[in-house]
Amino acid sequence: MLSTVAIFAMQAAAPVAAAPAPKPPACDTARHGEFDFWVGEWDVYPNLADPAKAPLVAHSRIEKLYSGCAVRENWMPLKGTGGGSLNSVDPSTGRWHQLWIGSQPGRVEFDGGLAGGKMVLTGWWSGIGGPGQDGMVRMTYTPIDPDTVRQHGELSTDHGLTWTTNFDFVYRRAKPAG
Repeated sequence: MLSTVAIFAMQAAAPVAAAPAPKPPACDTARHGEFDFWVGEWDVYPNLADPAKAPLVAHSRIEKLYSGCAVRENWMPLKGTGGGSLNSVDPSTGRWHQLWIGSQPGRVEFDGGLAGGKMVLTGWWSGIGGPGQDGMVRMTYTPIDPDTVRQHGELSTDHGLTWTTNFDFVYRRAKPAG
């Protein structure tokens, strides 16, 4: 039989299990879900009065990543070069941020949030109209129905006093192959 002293000695020599590390906070709040309507596999068309005449211009894969903390776009045009964006909400301000990087040098940073059920992001885009032609770009993402999102881009070259349409796309949920 082991003595009480021997039992205490064995317990003291046994390694102490470290407390499990706390889990990072989940990004599962309503604020983190505000851009979920854009998540999916999409075929992208110009927004024309007659949708039947709109040619396919791109595919876009929008993914929710990093425990729900980010929304990433992979823009894949049929002609020209692609790019992508990484979107996240700043928990301290509640504002959304988008970092766009295309296949030309530079990046564009957008800032904004949900307004009237639409995601509105605005940023300064150096060279949007060519070398030395900078402007503000305001993008409004509008969920039309579960399978359709409109992305309307407006350009201002006078610091937001006036706006003109720069691009207008309709994202239609891609049909599964097969």
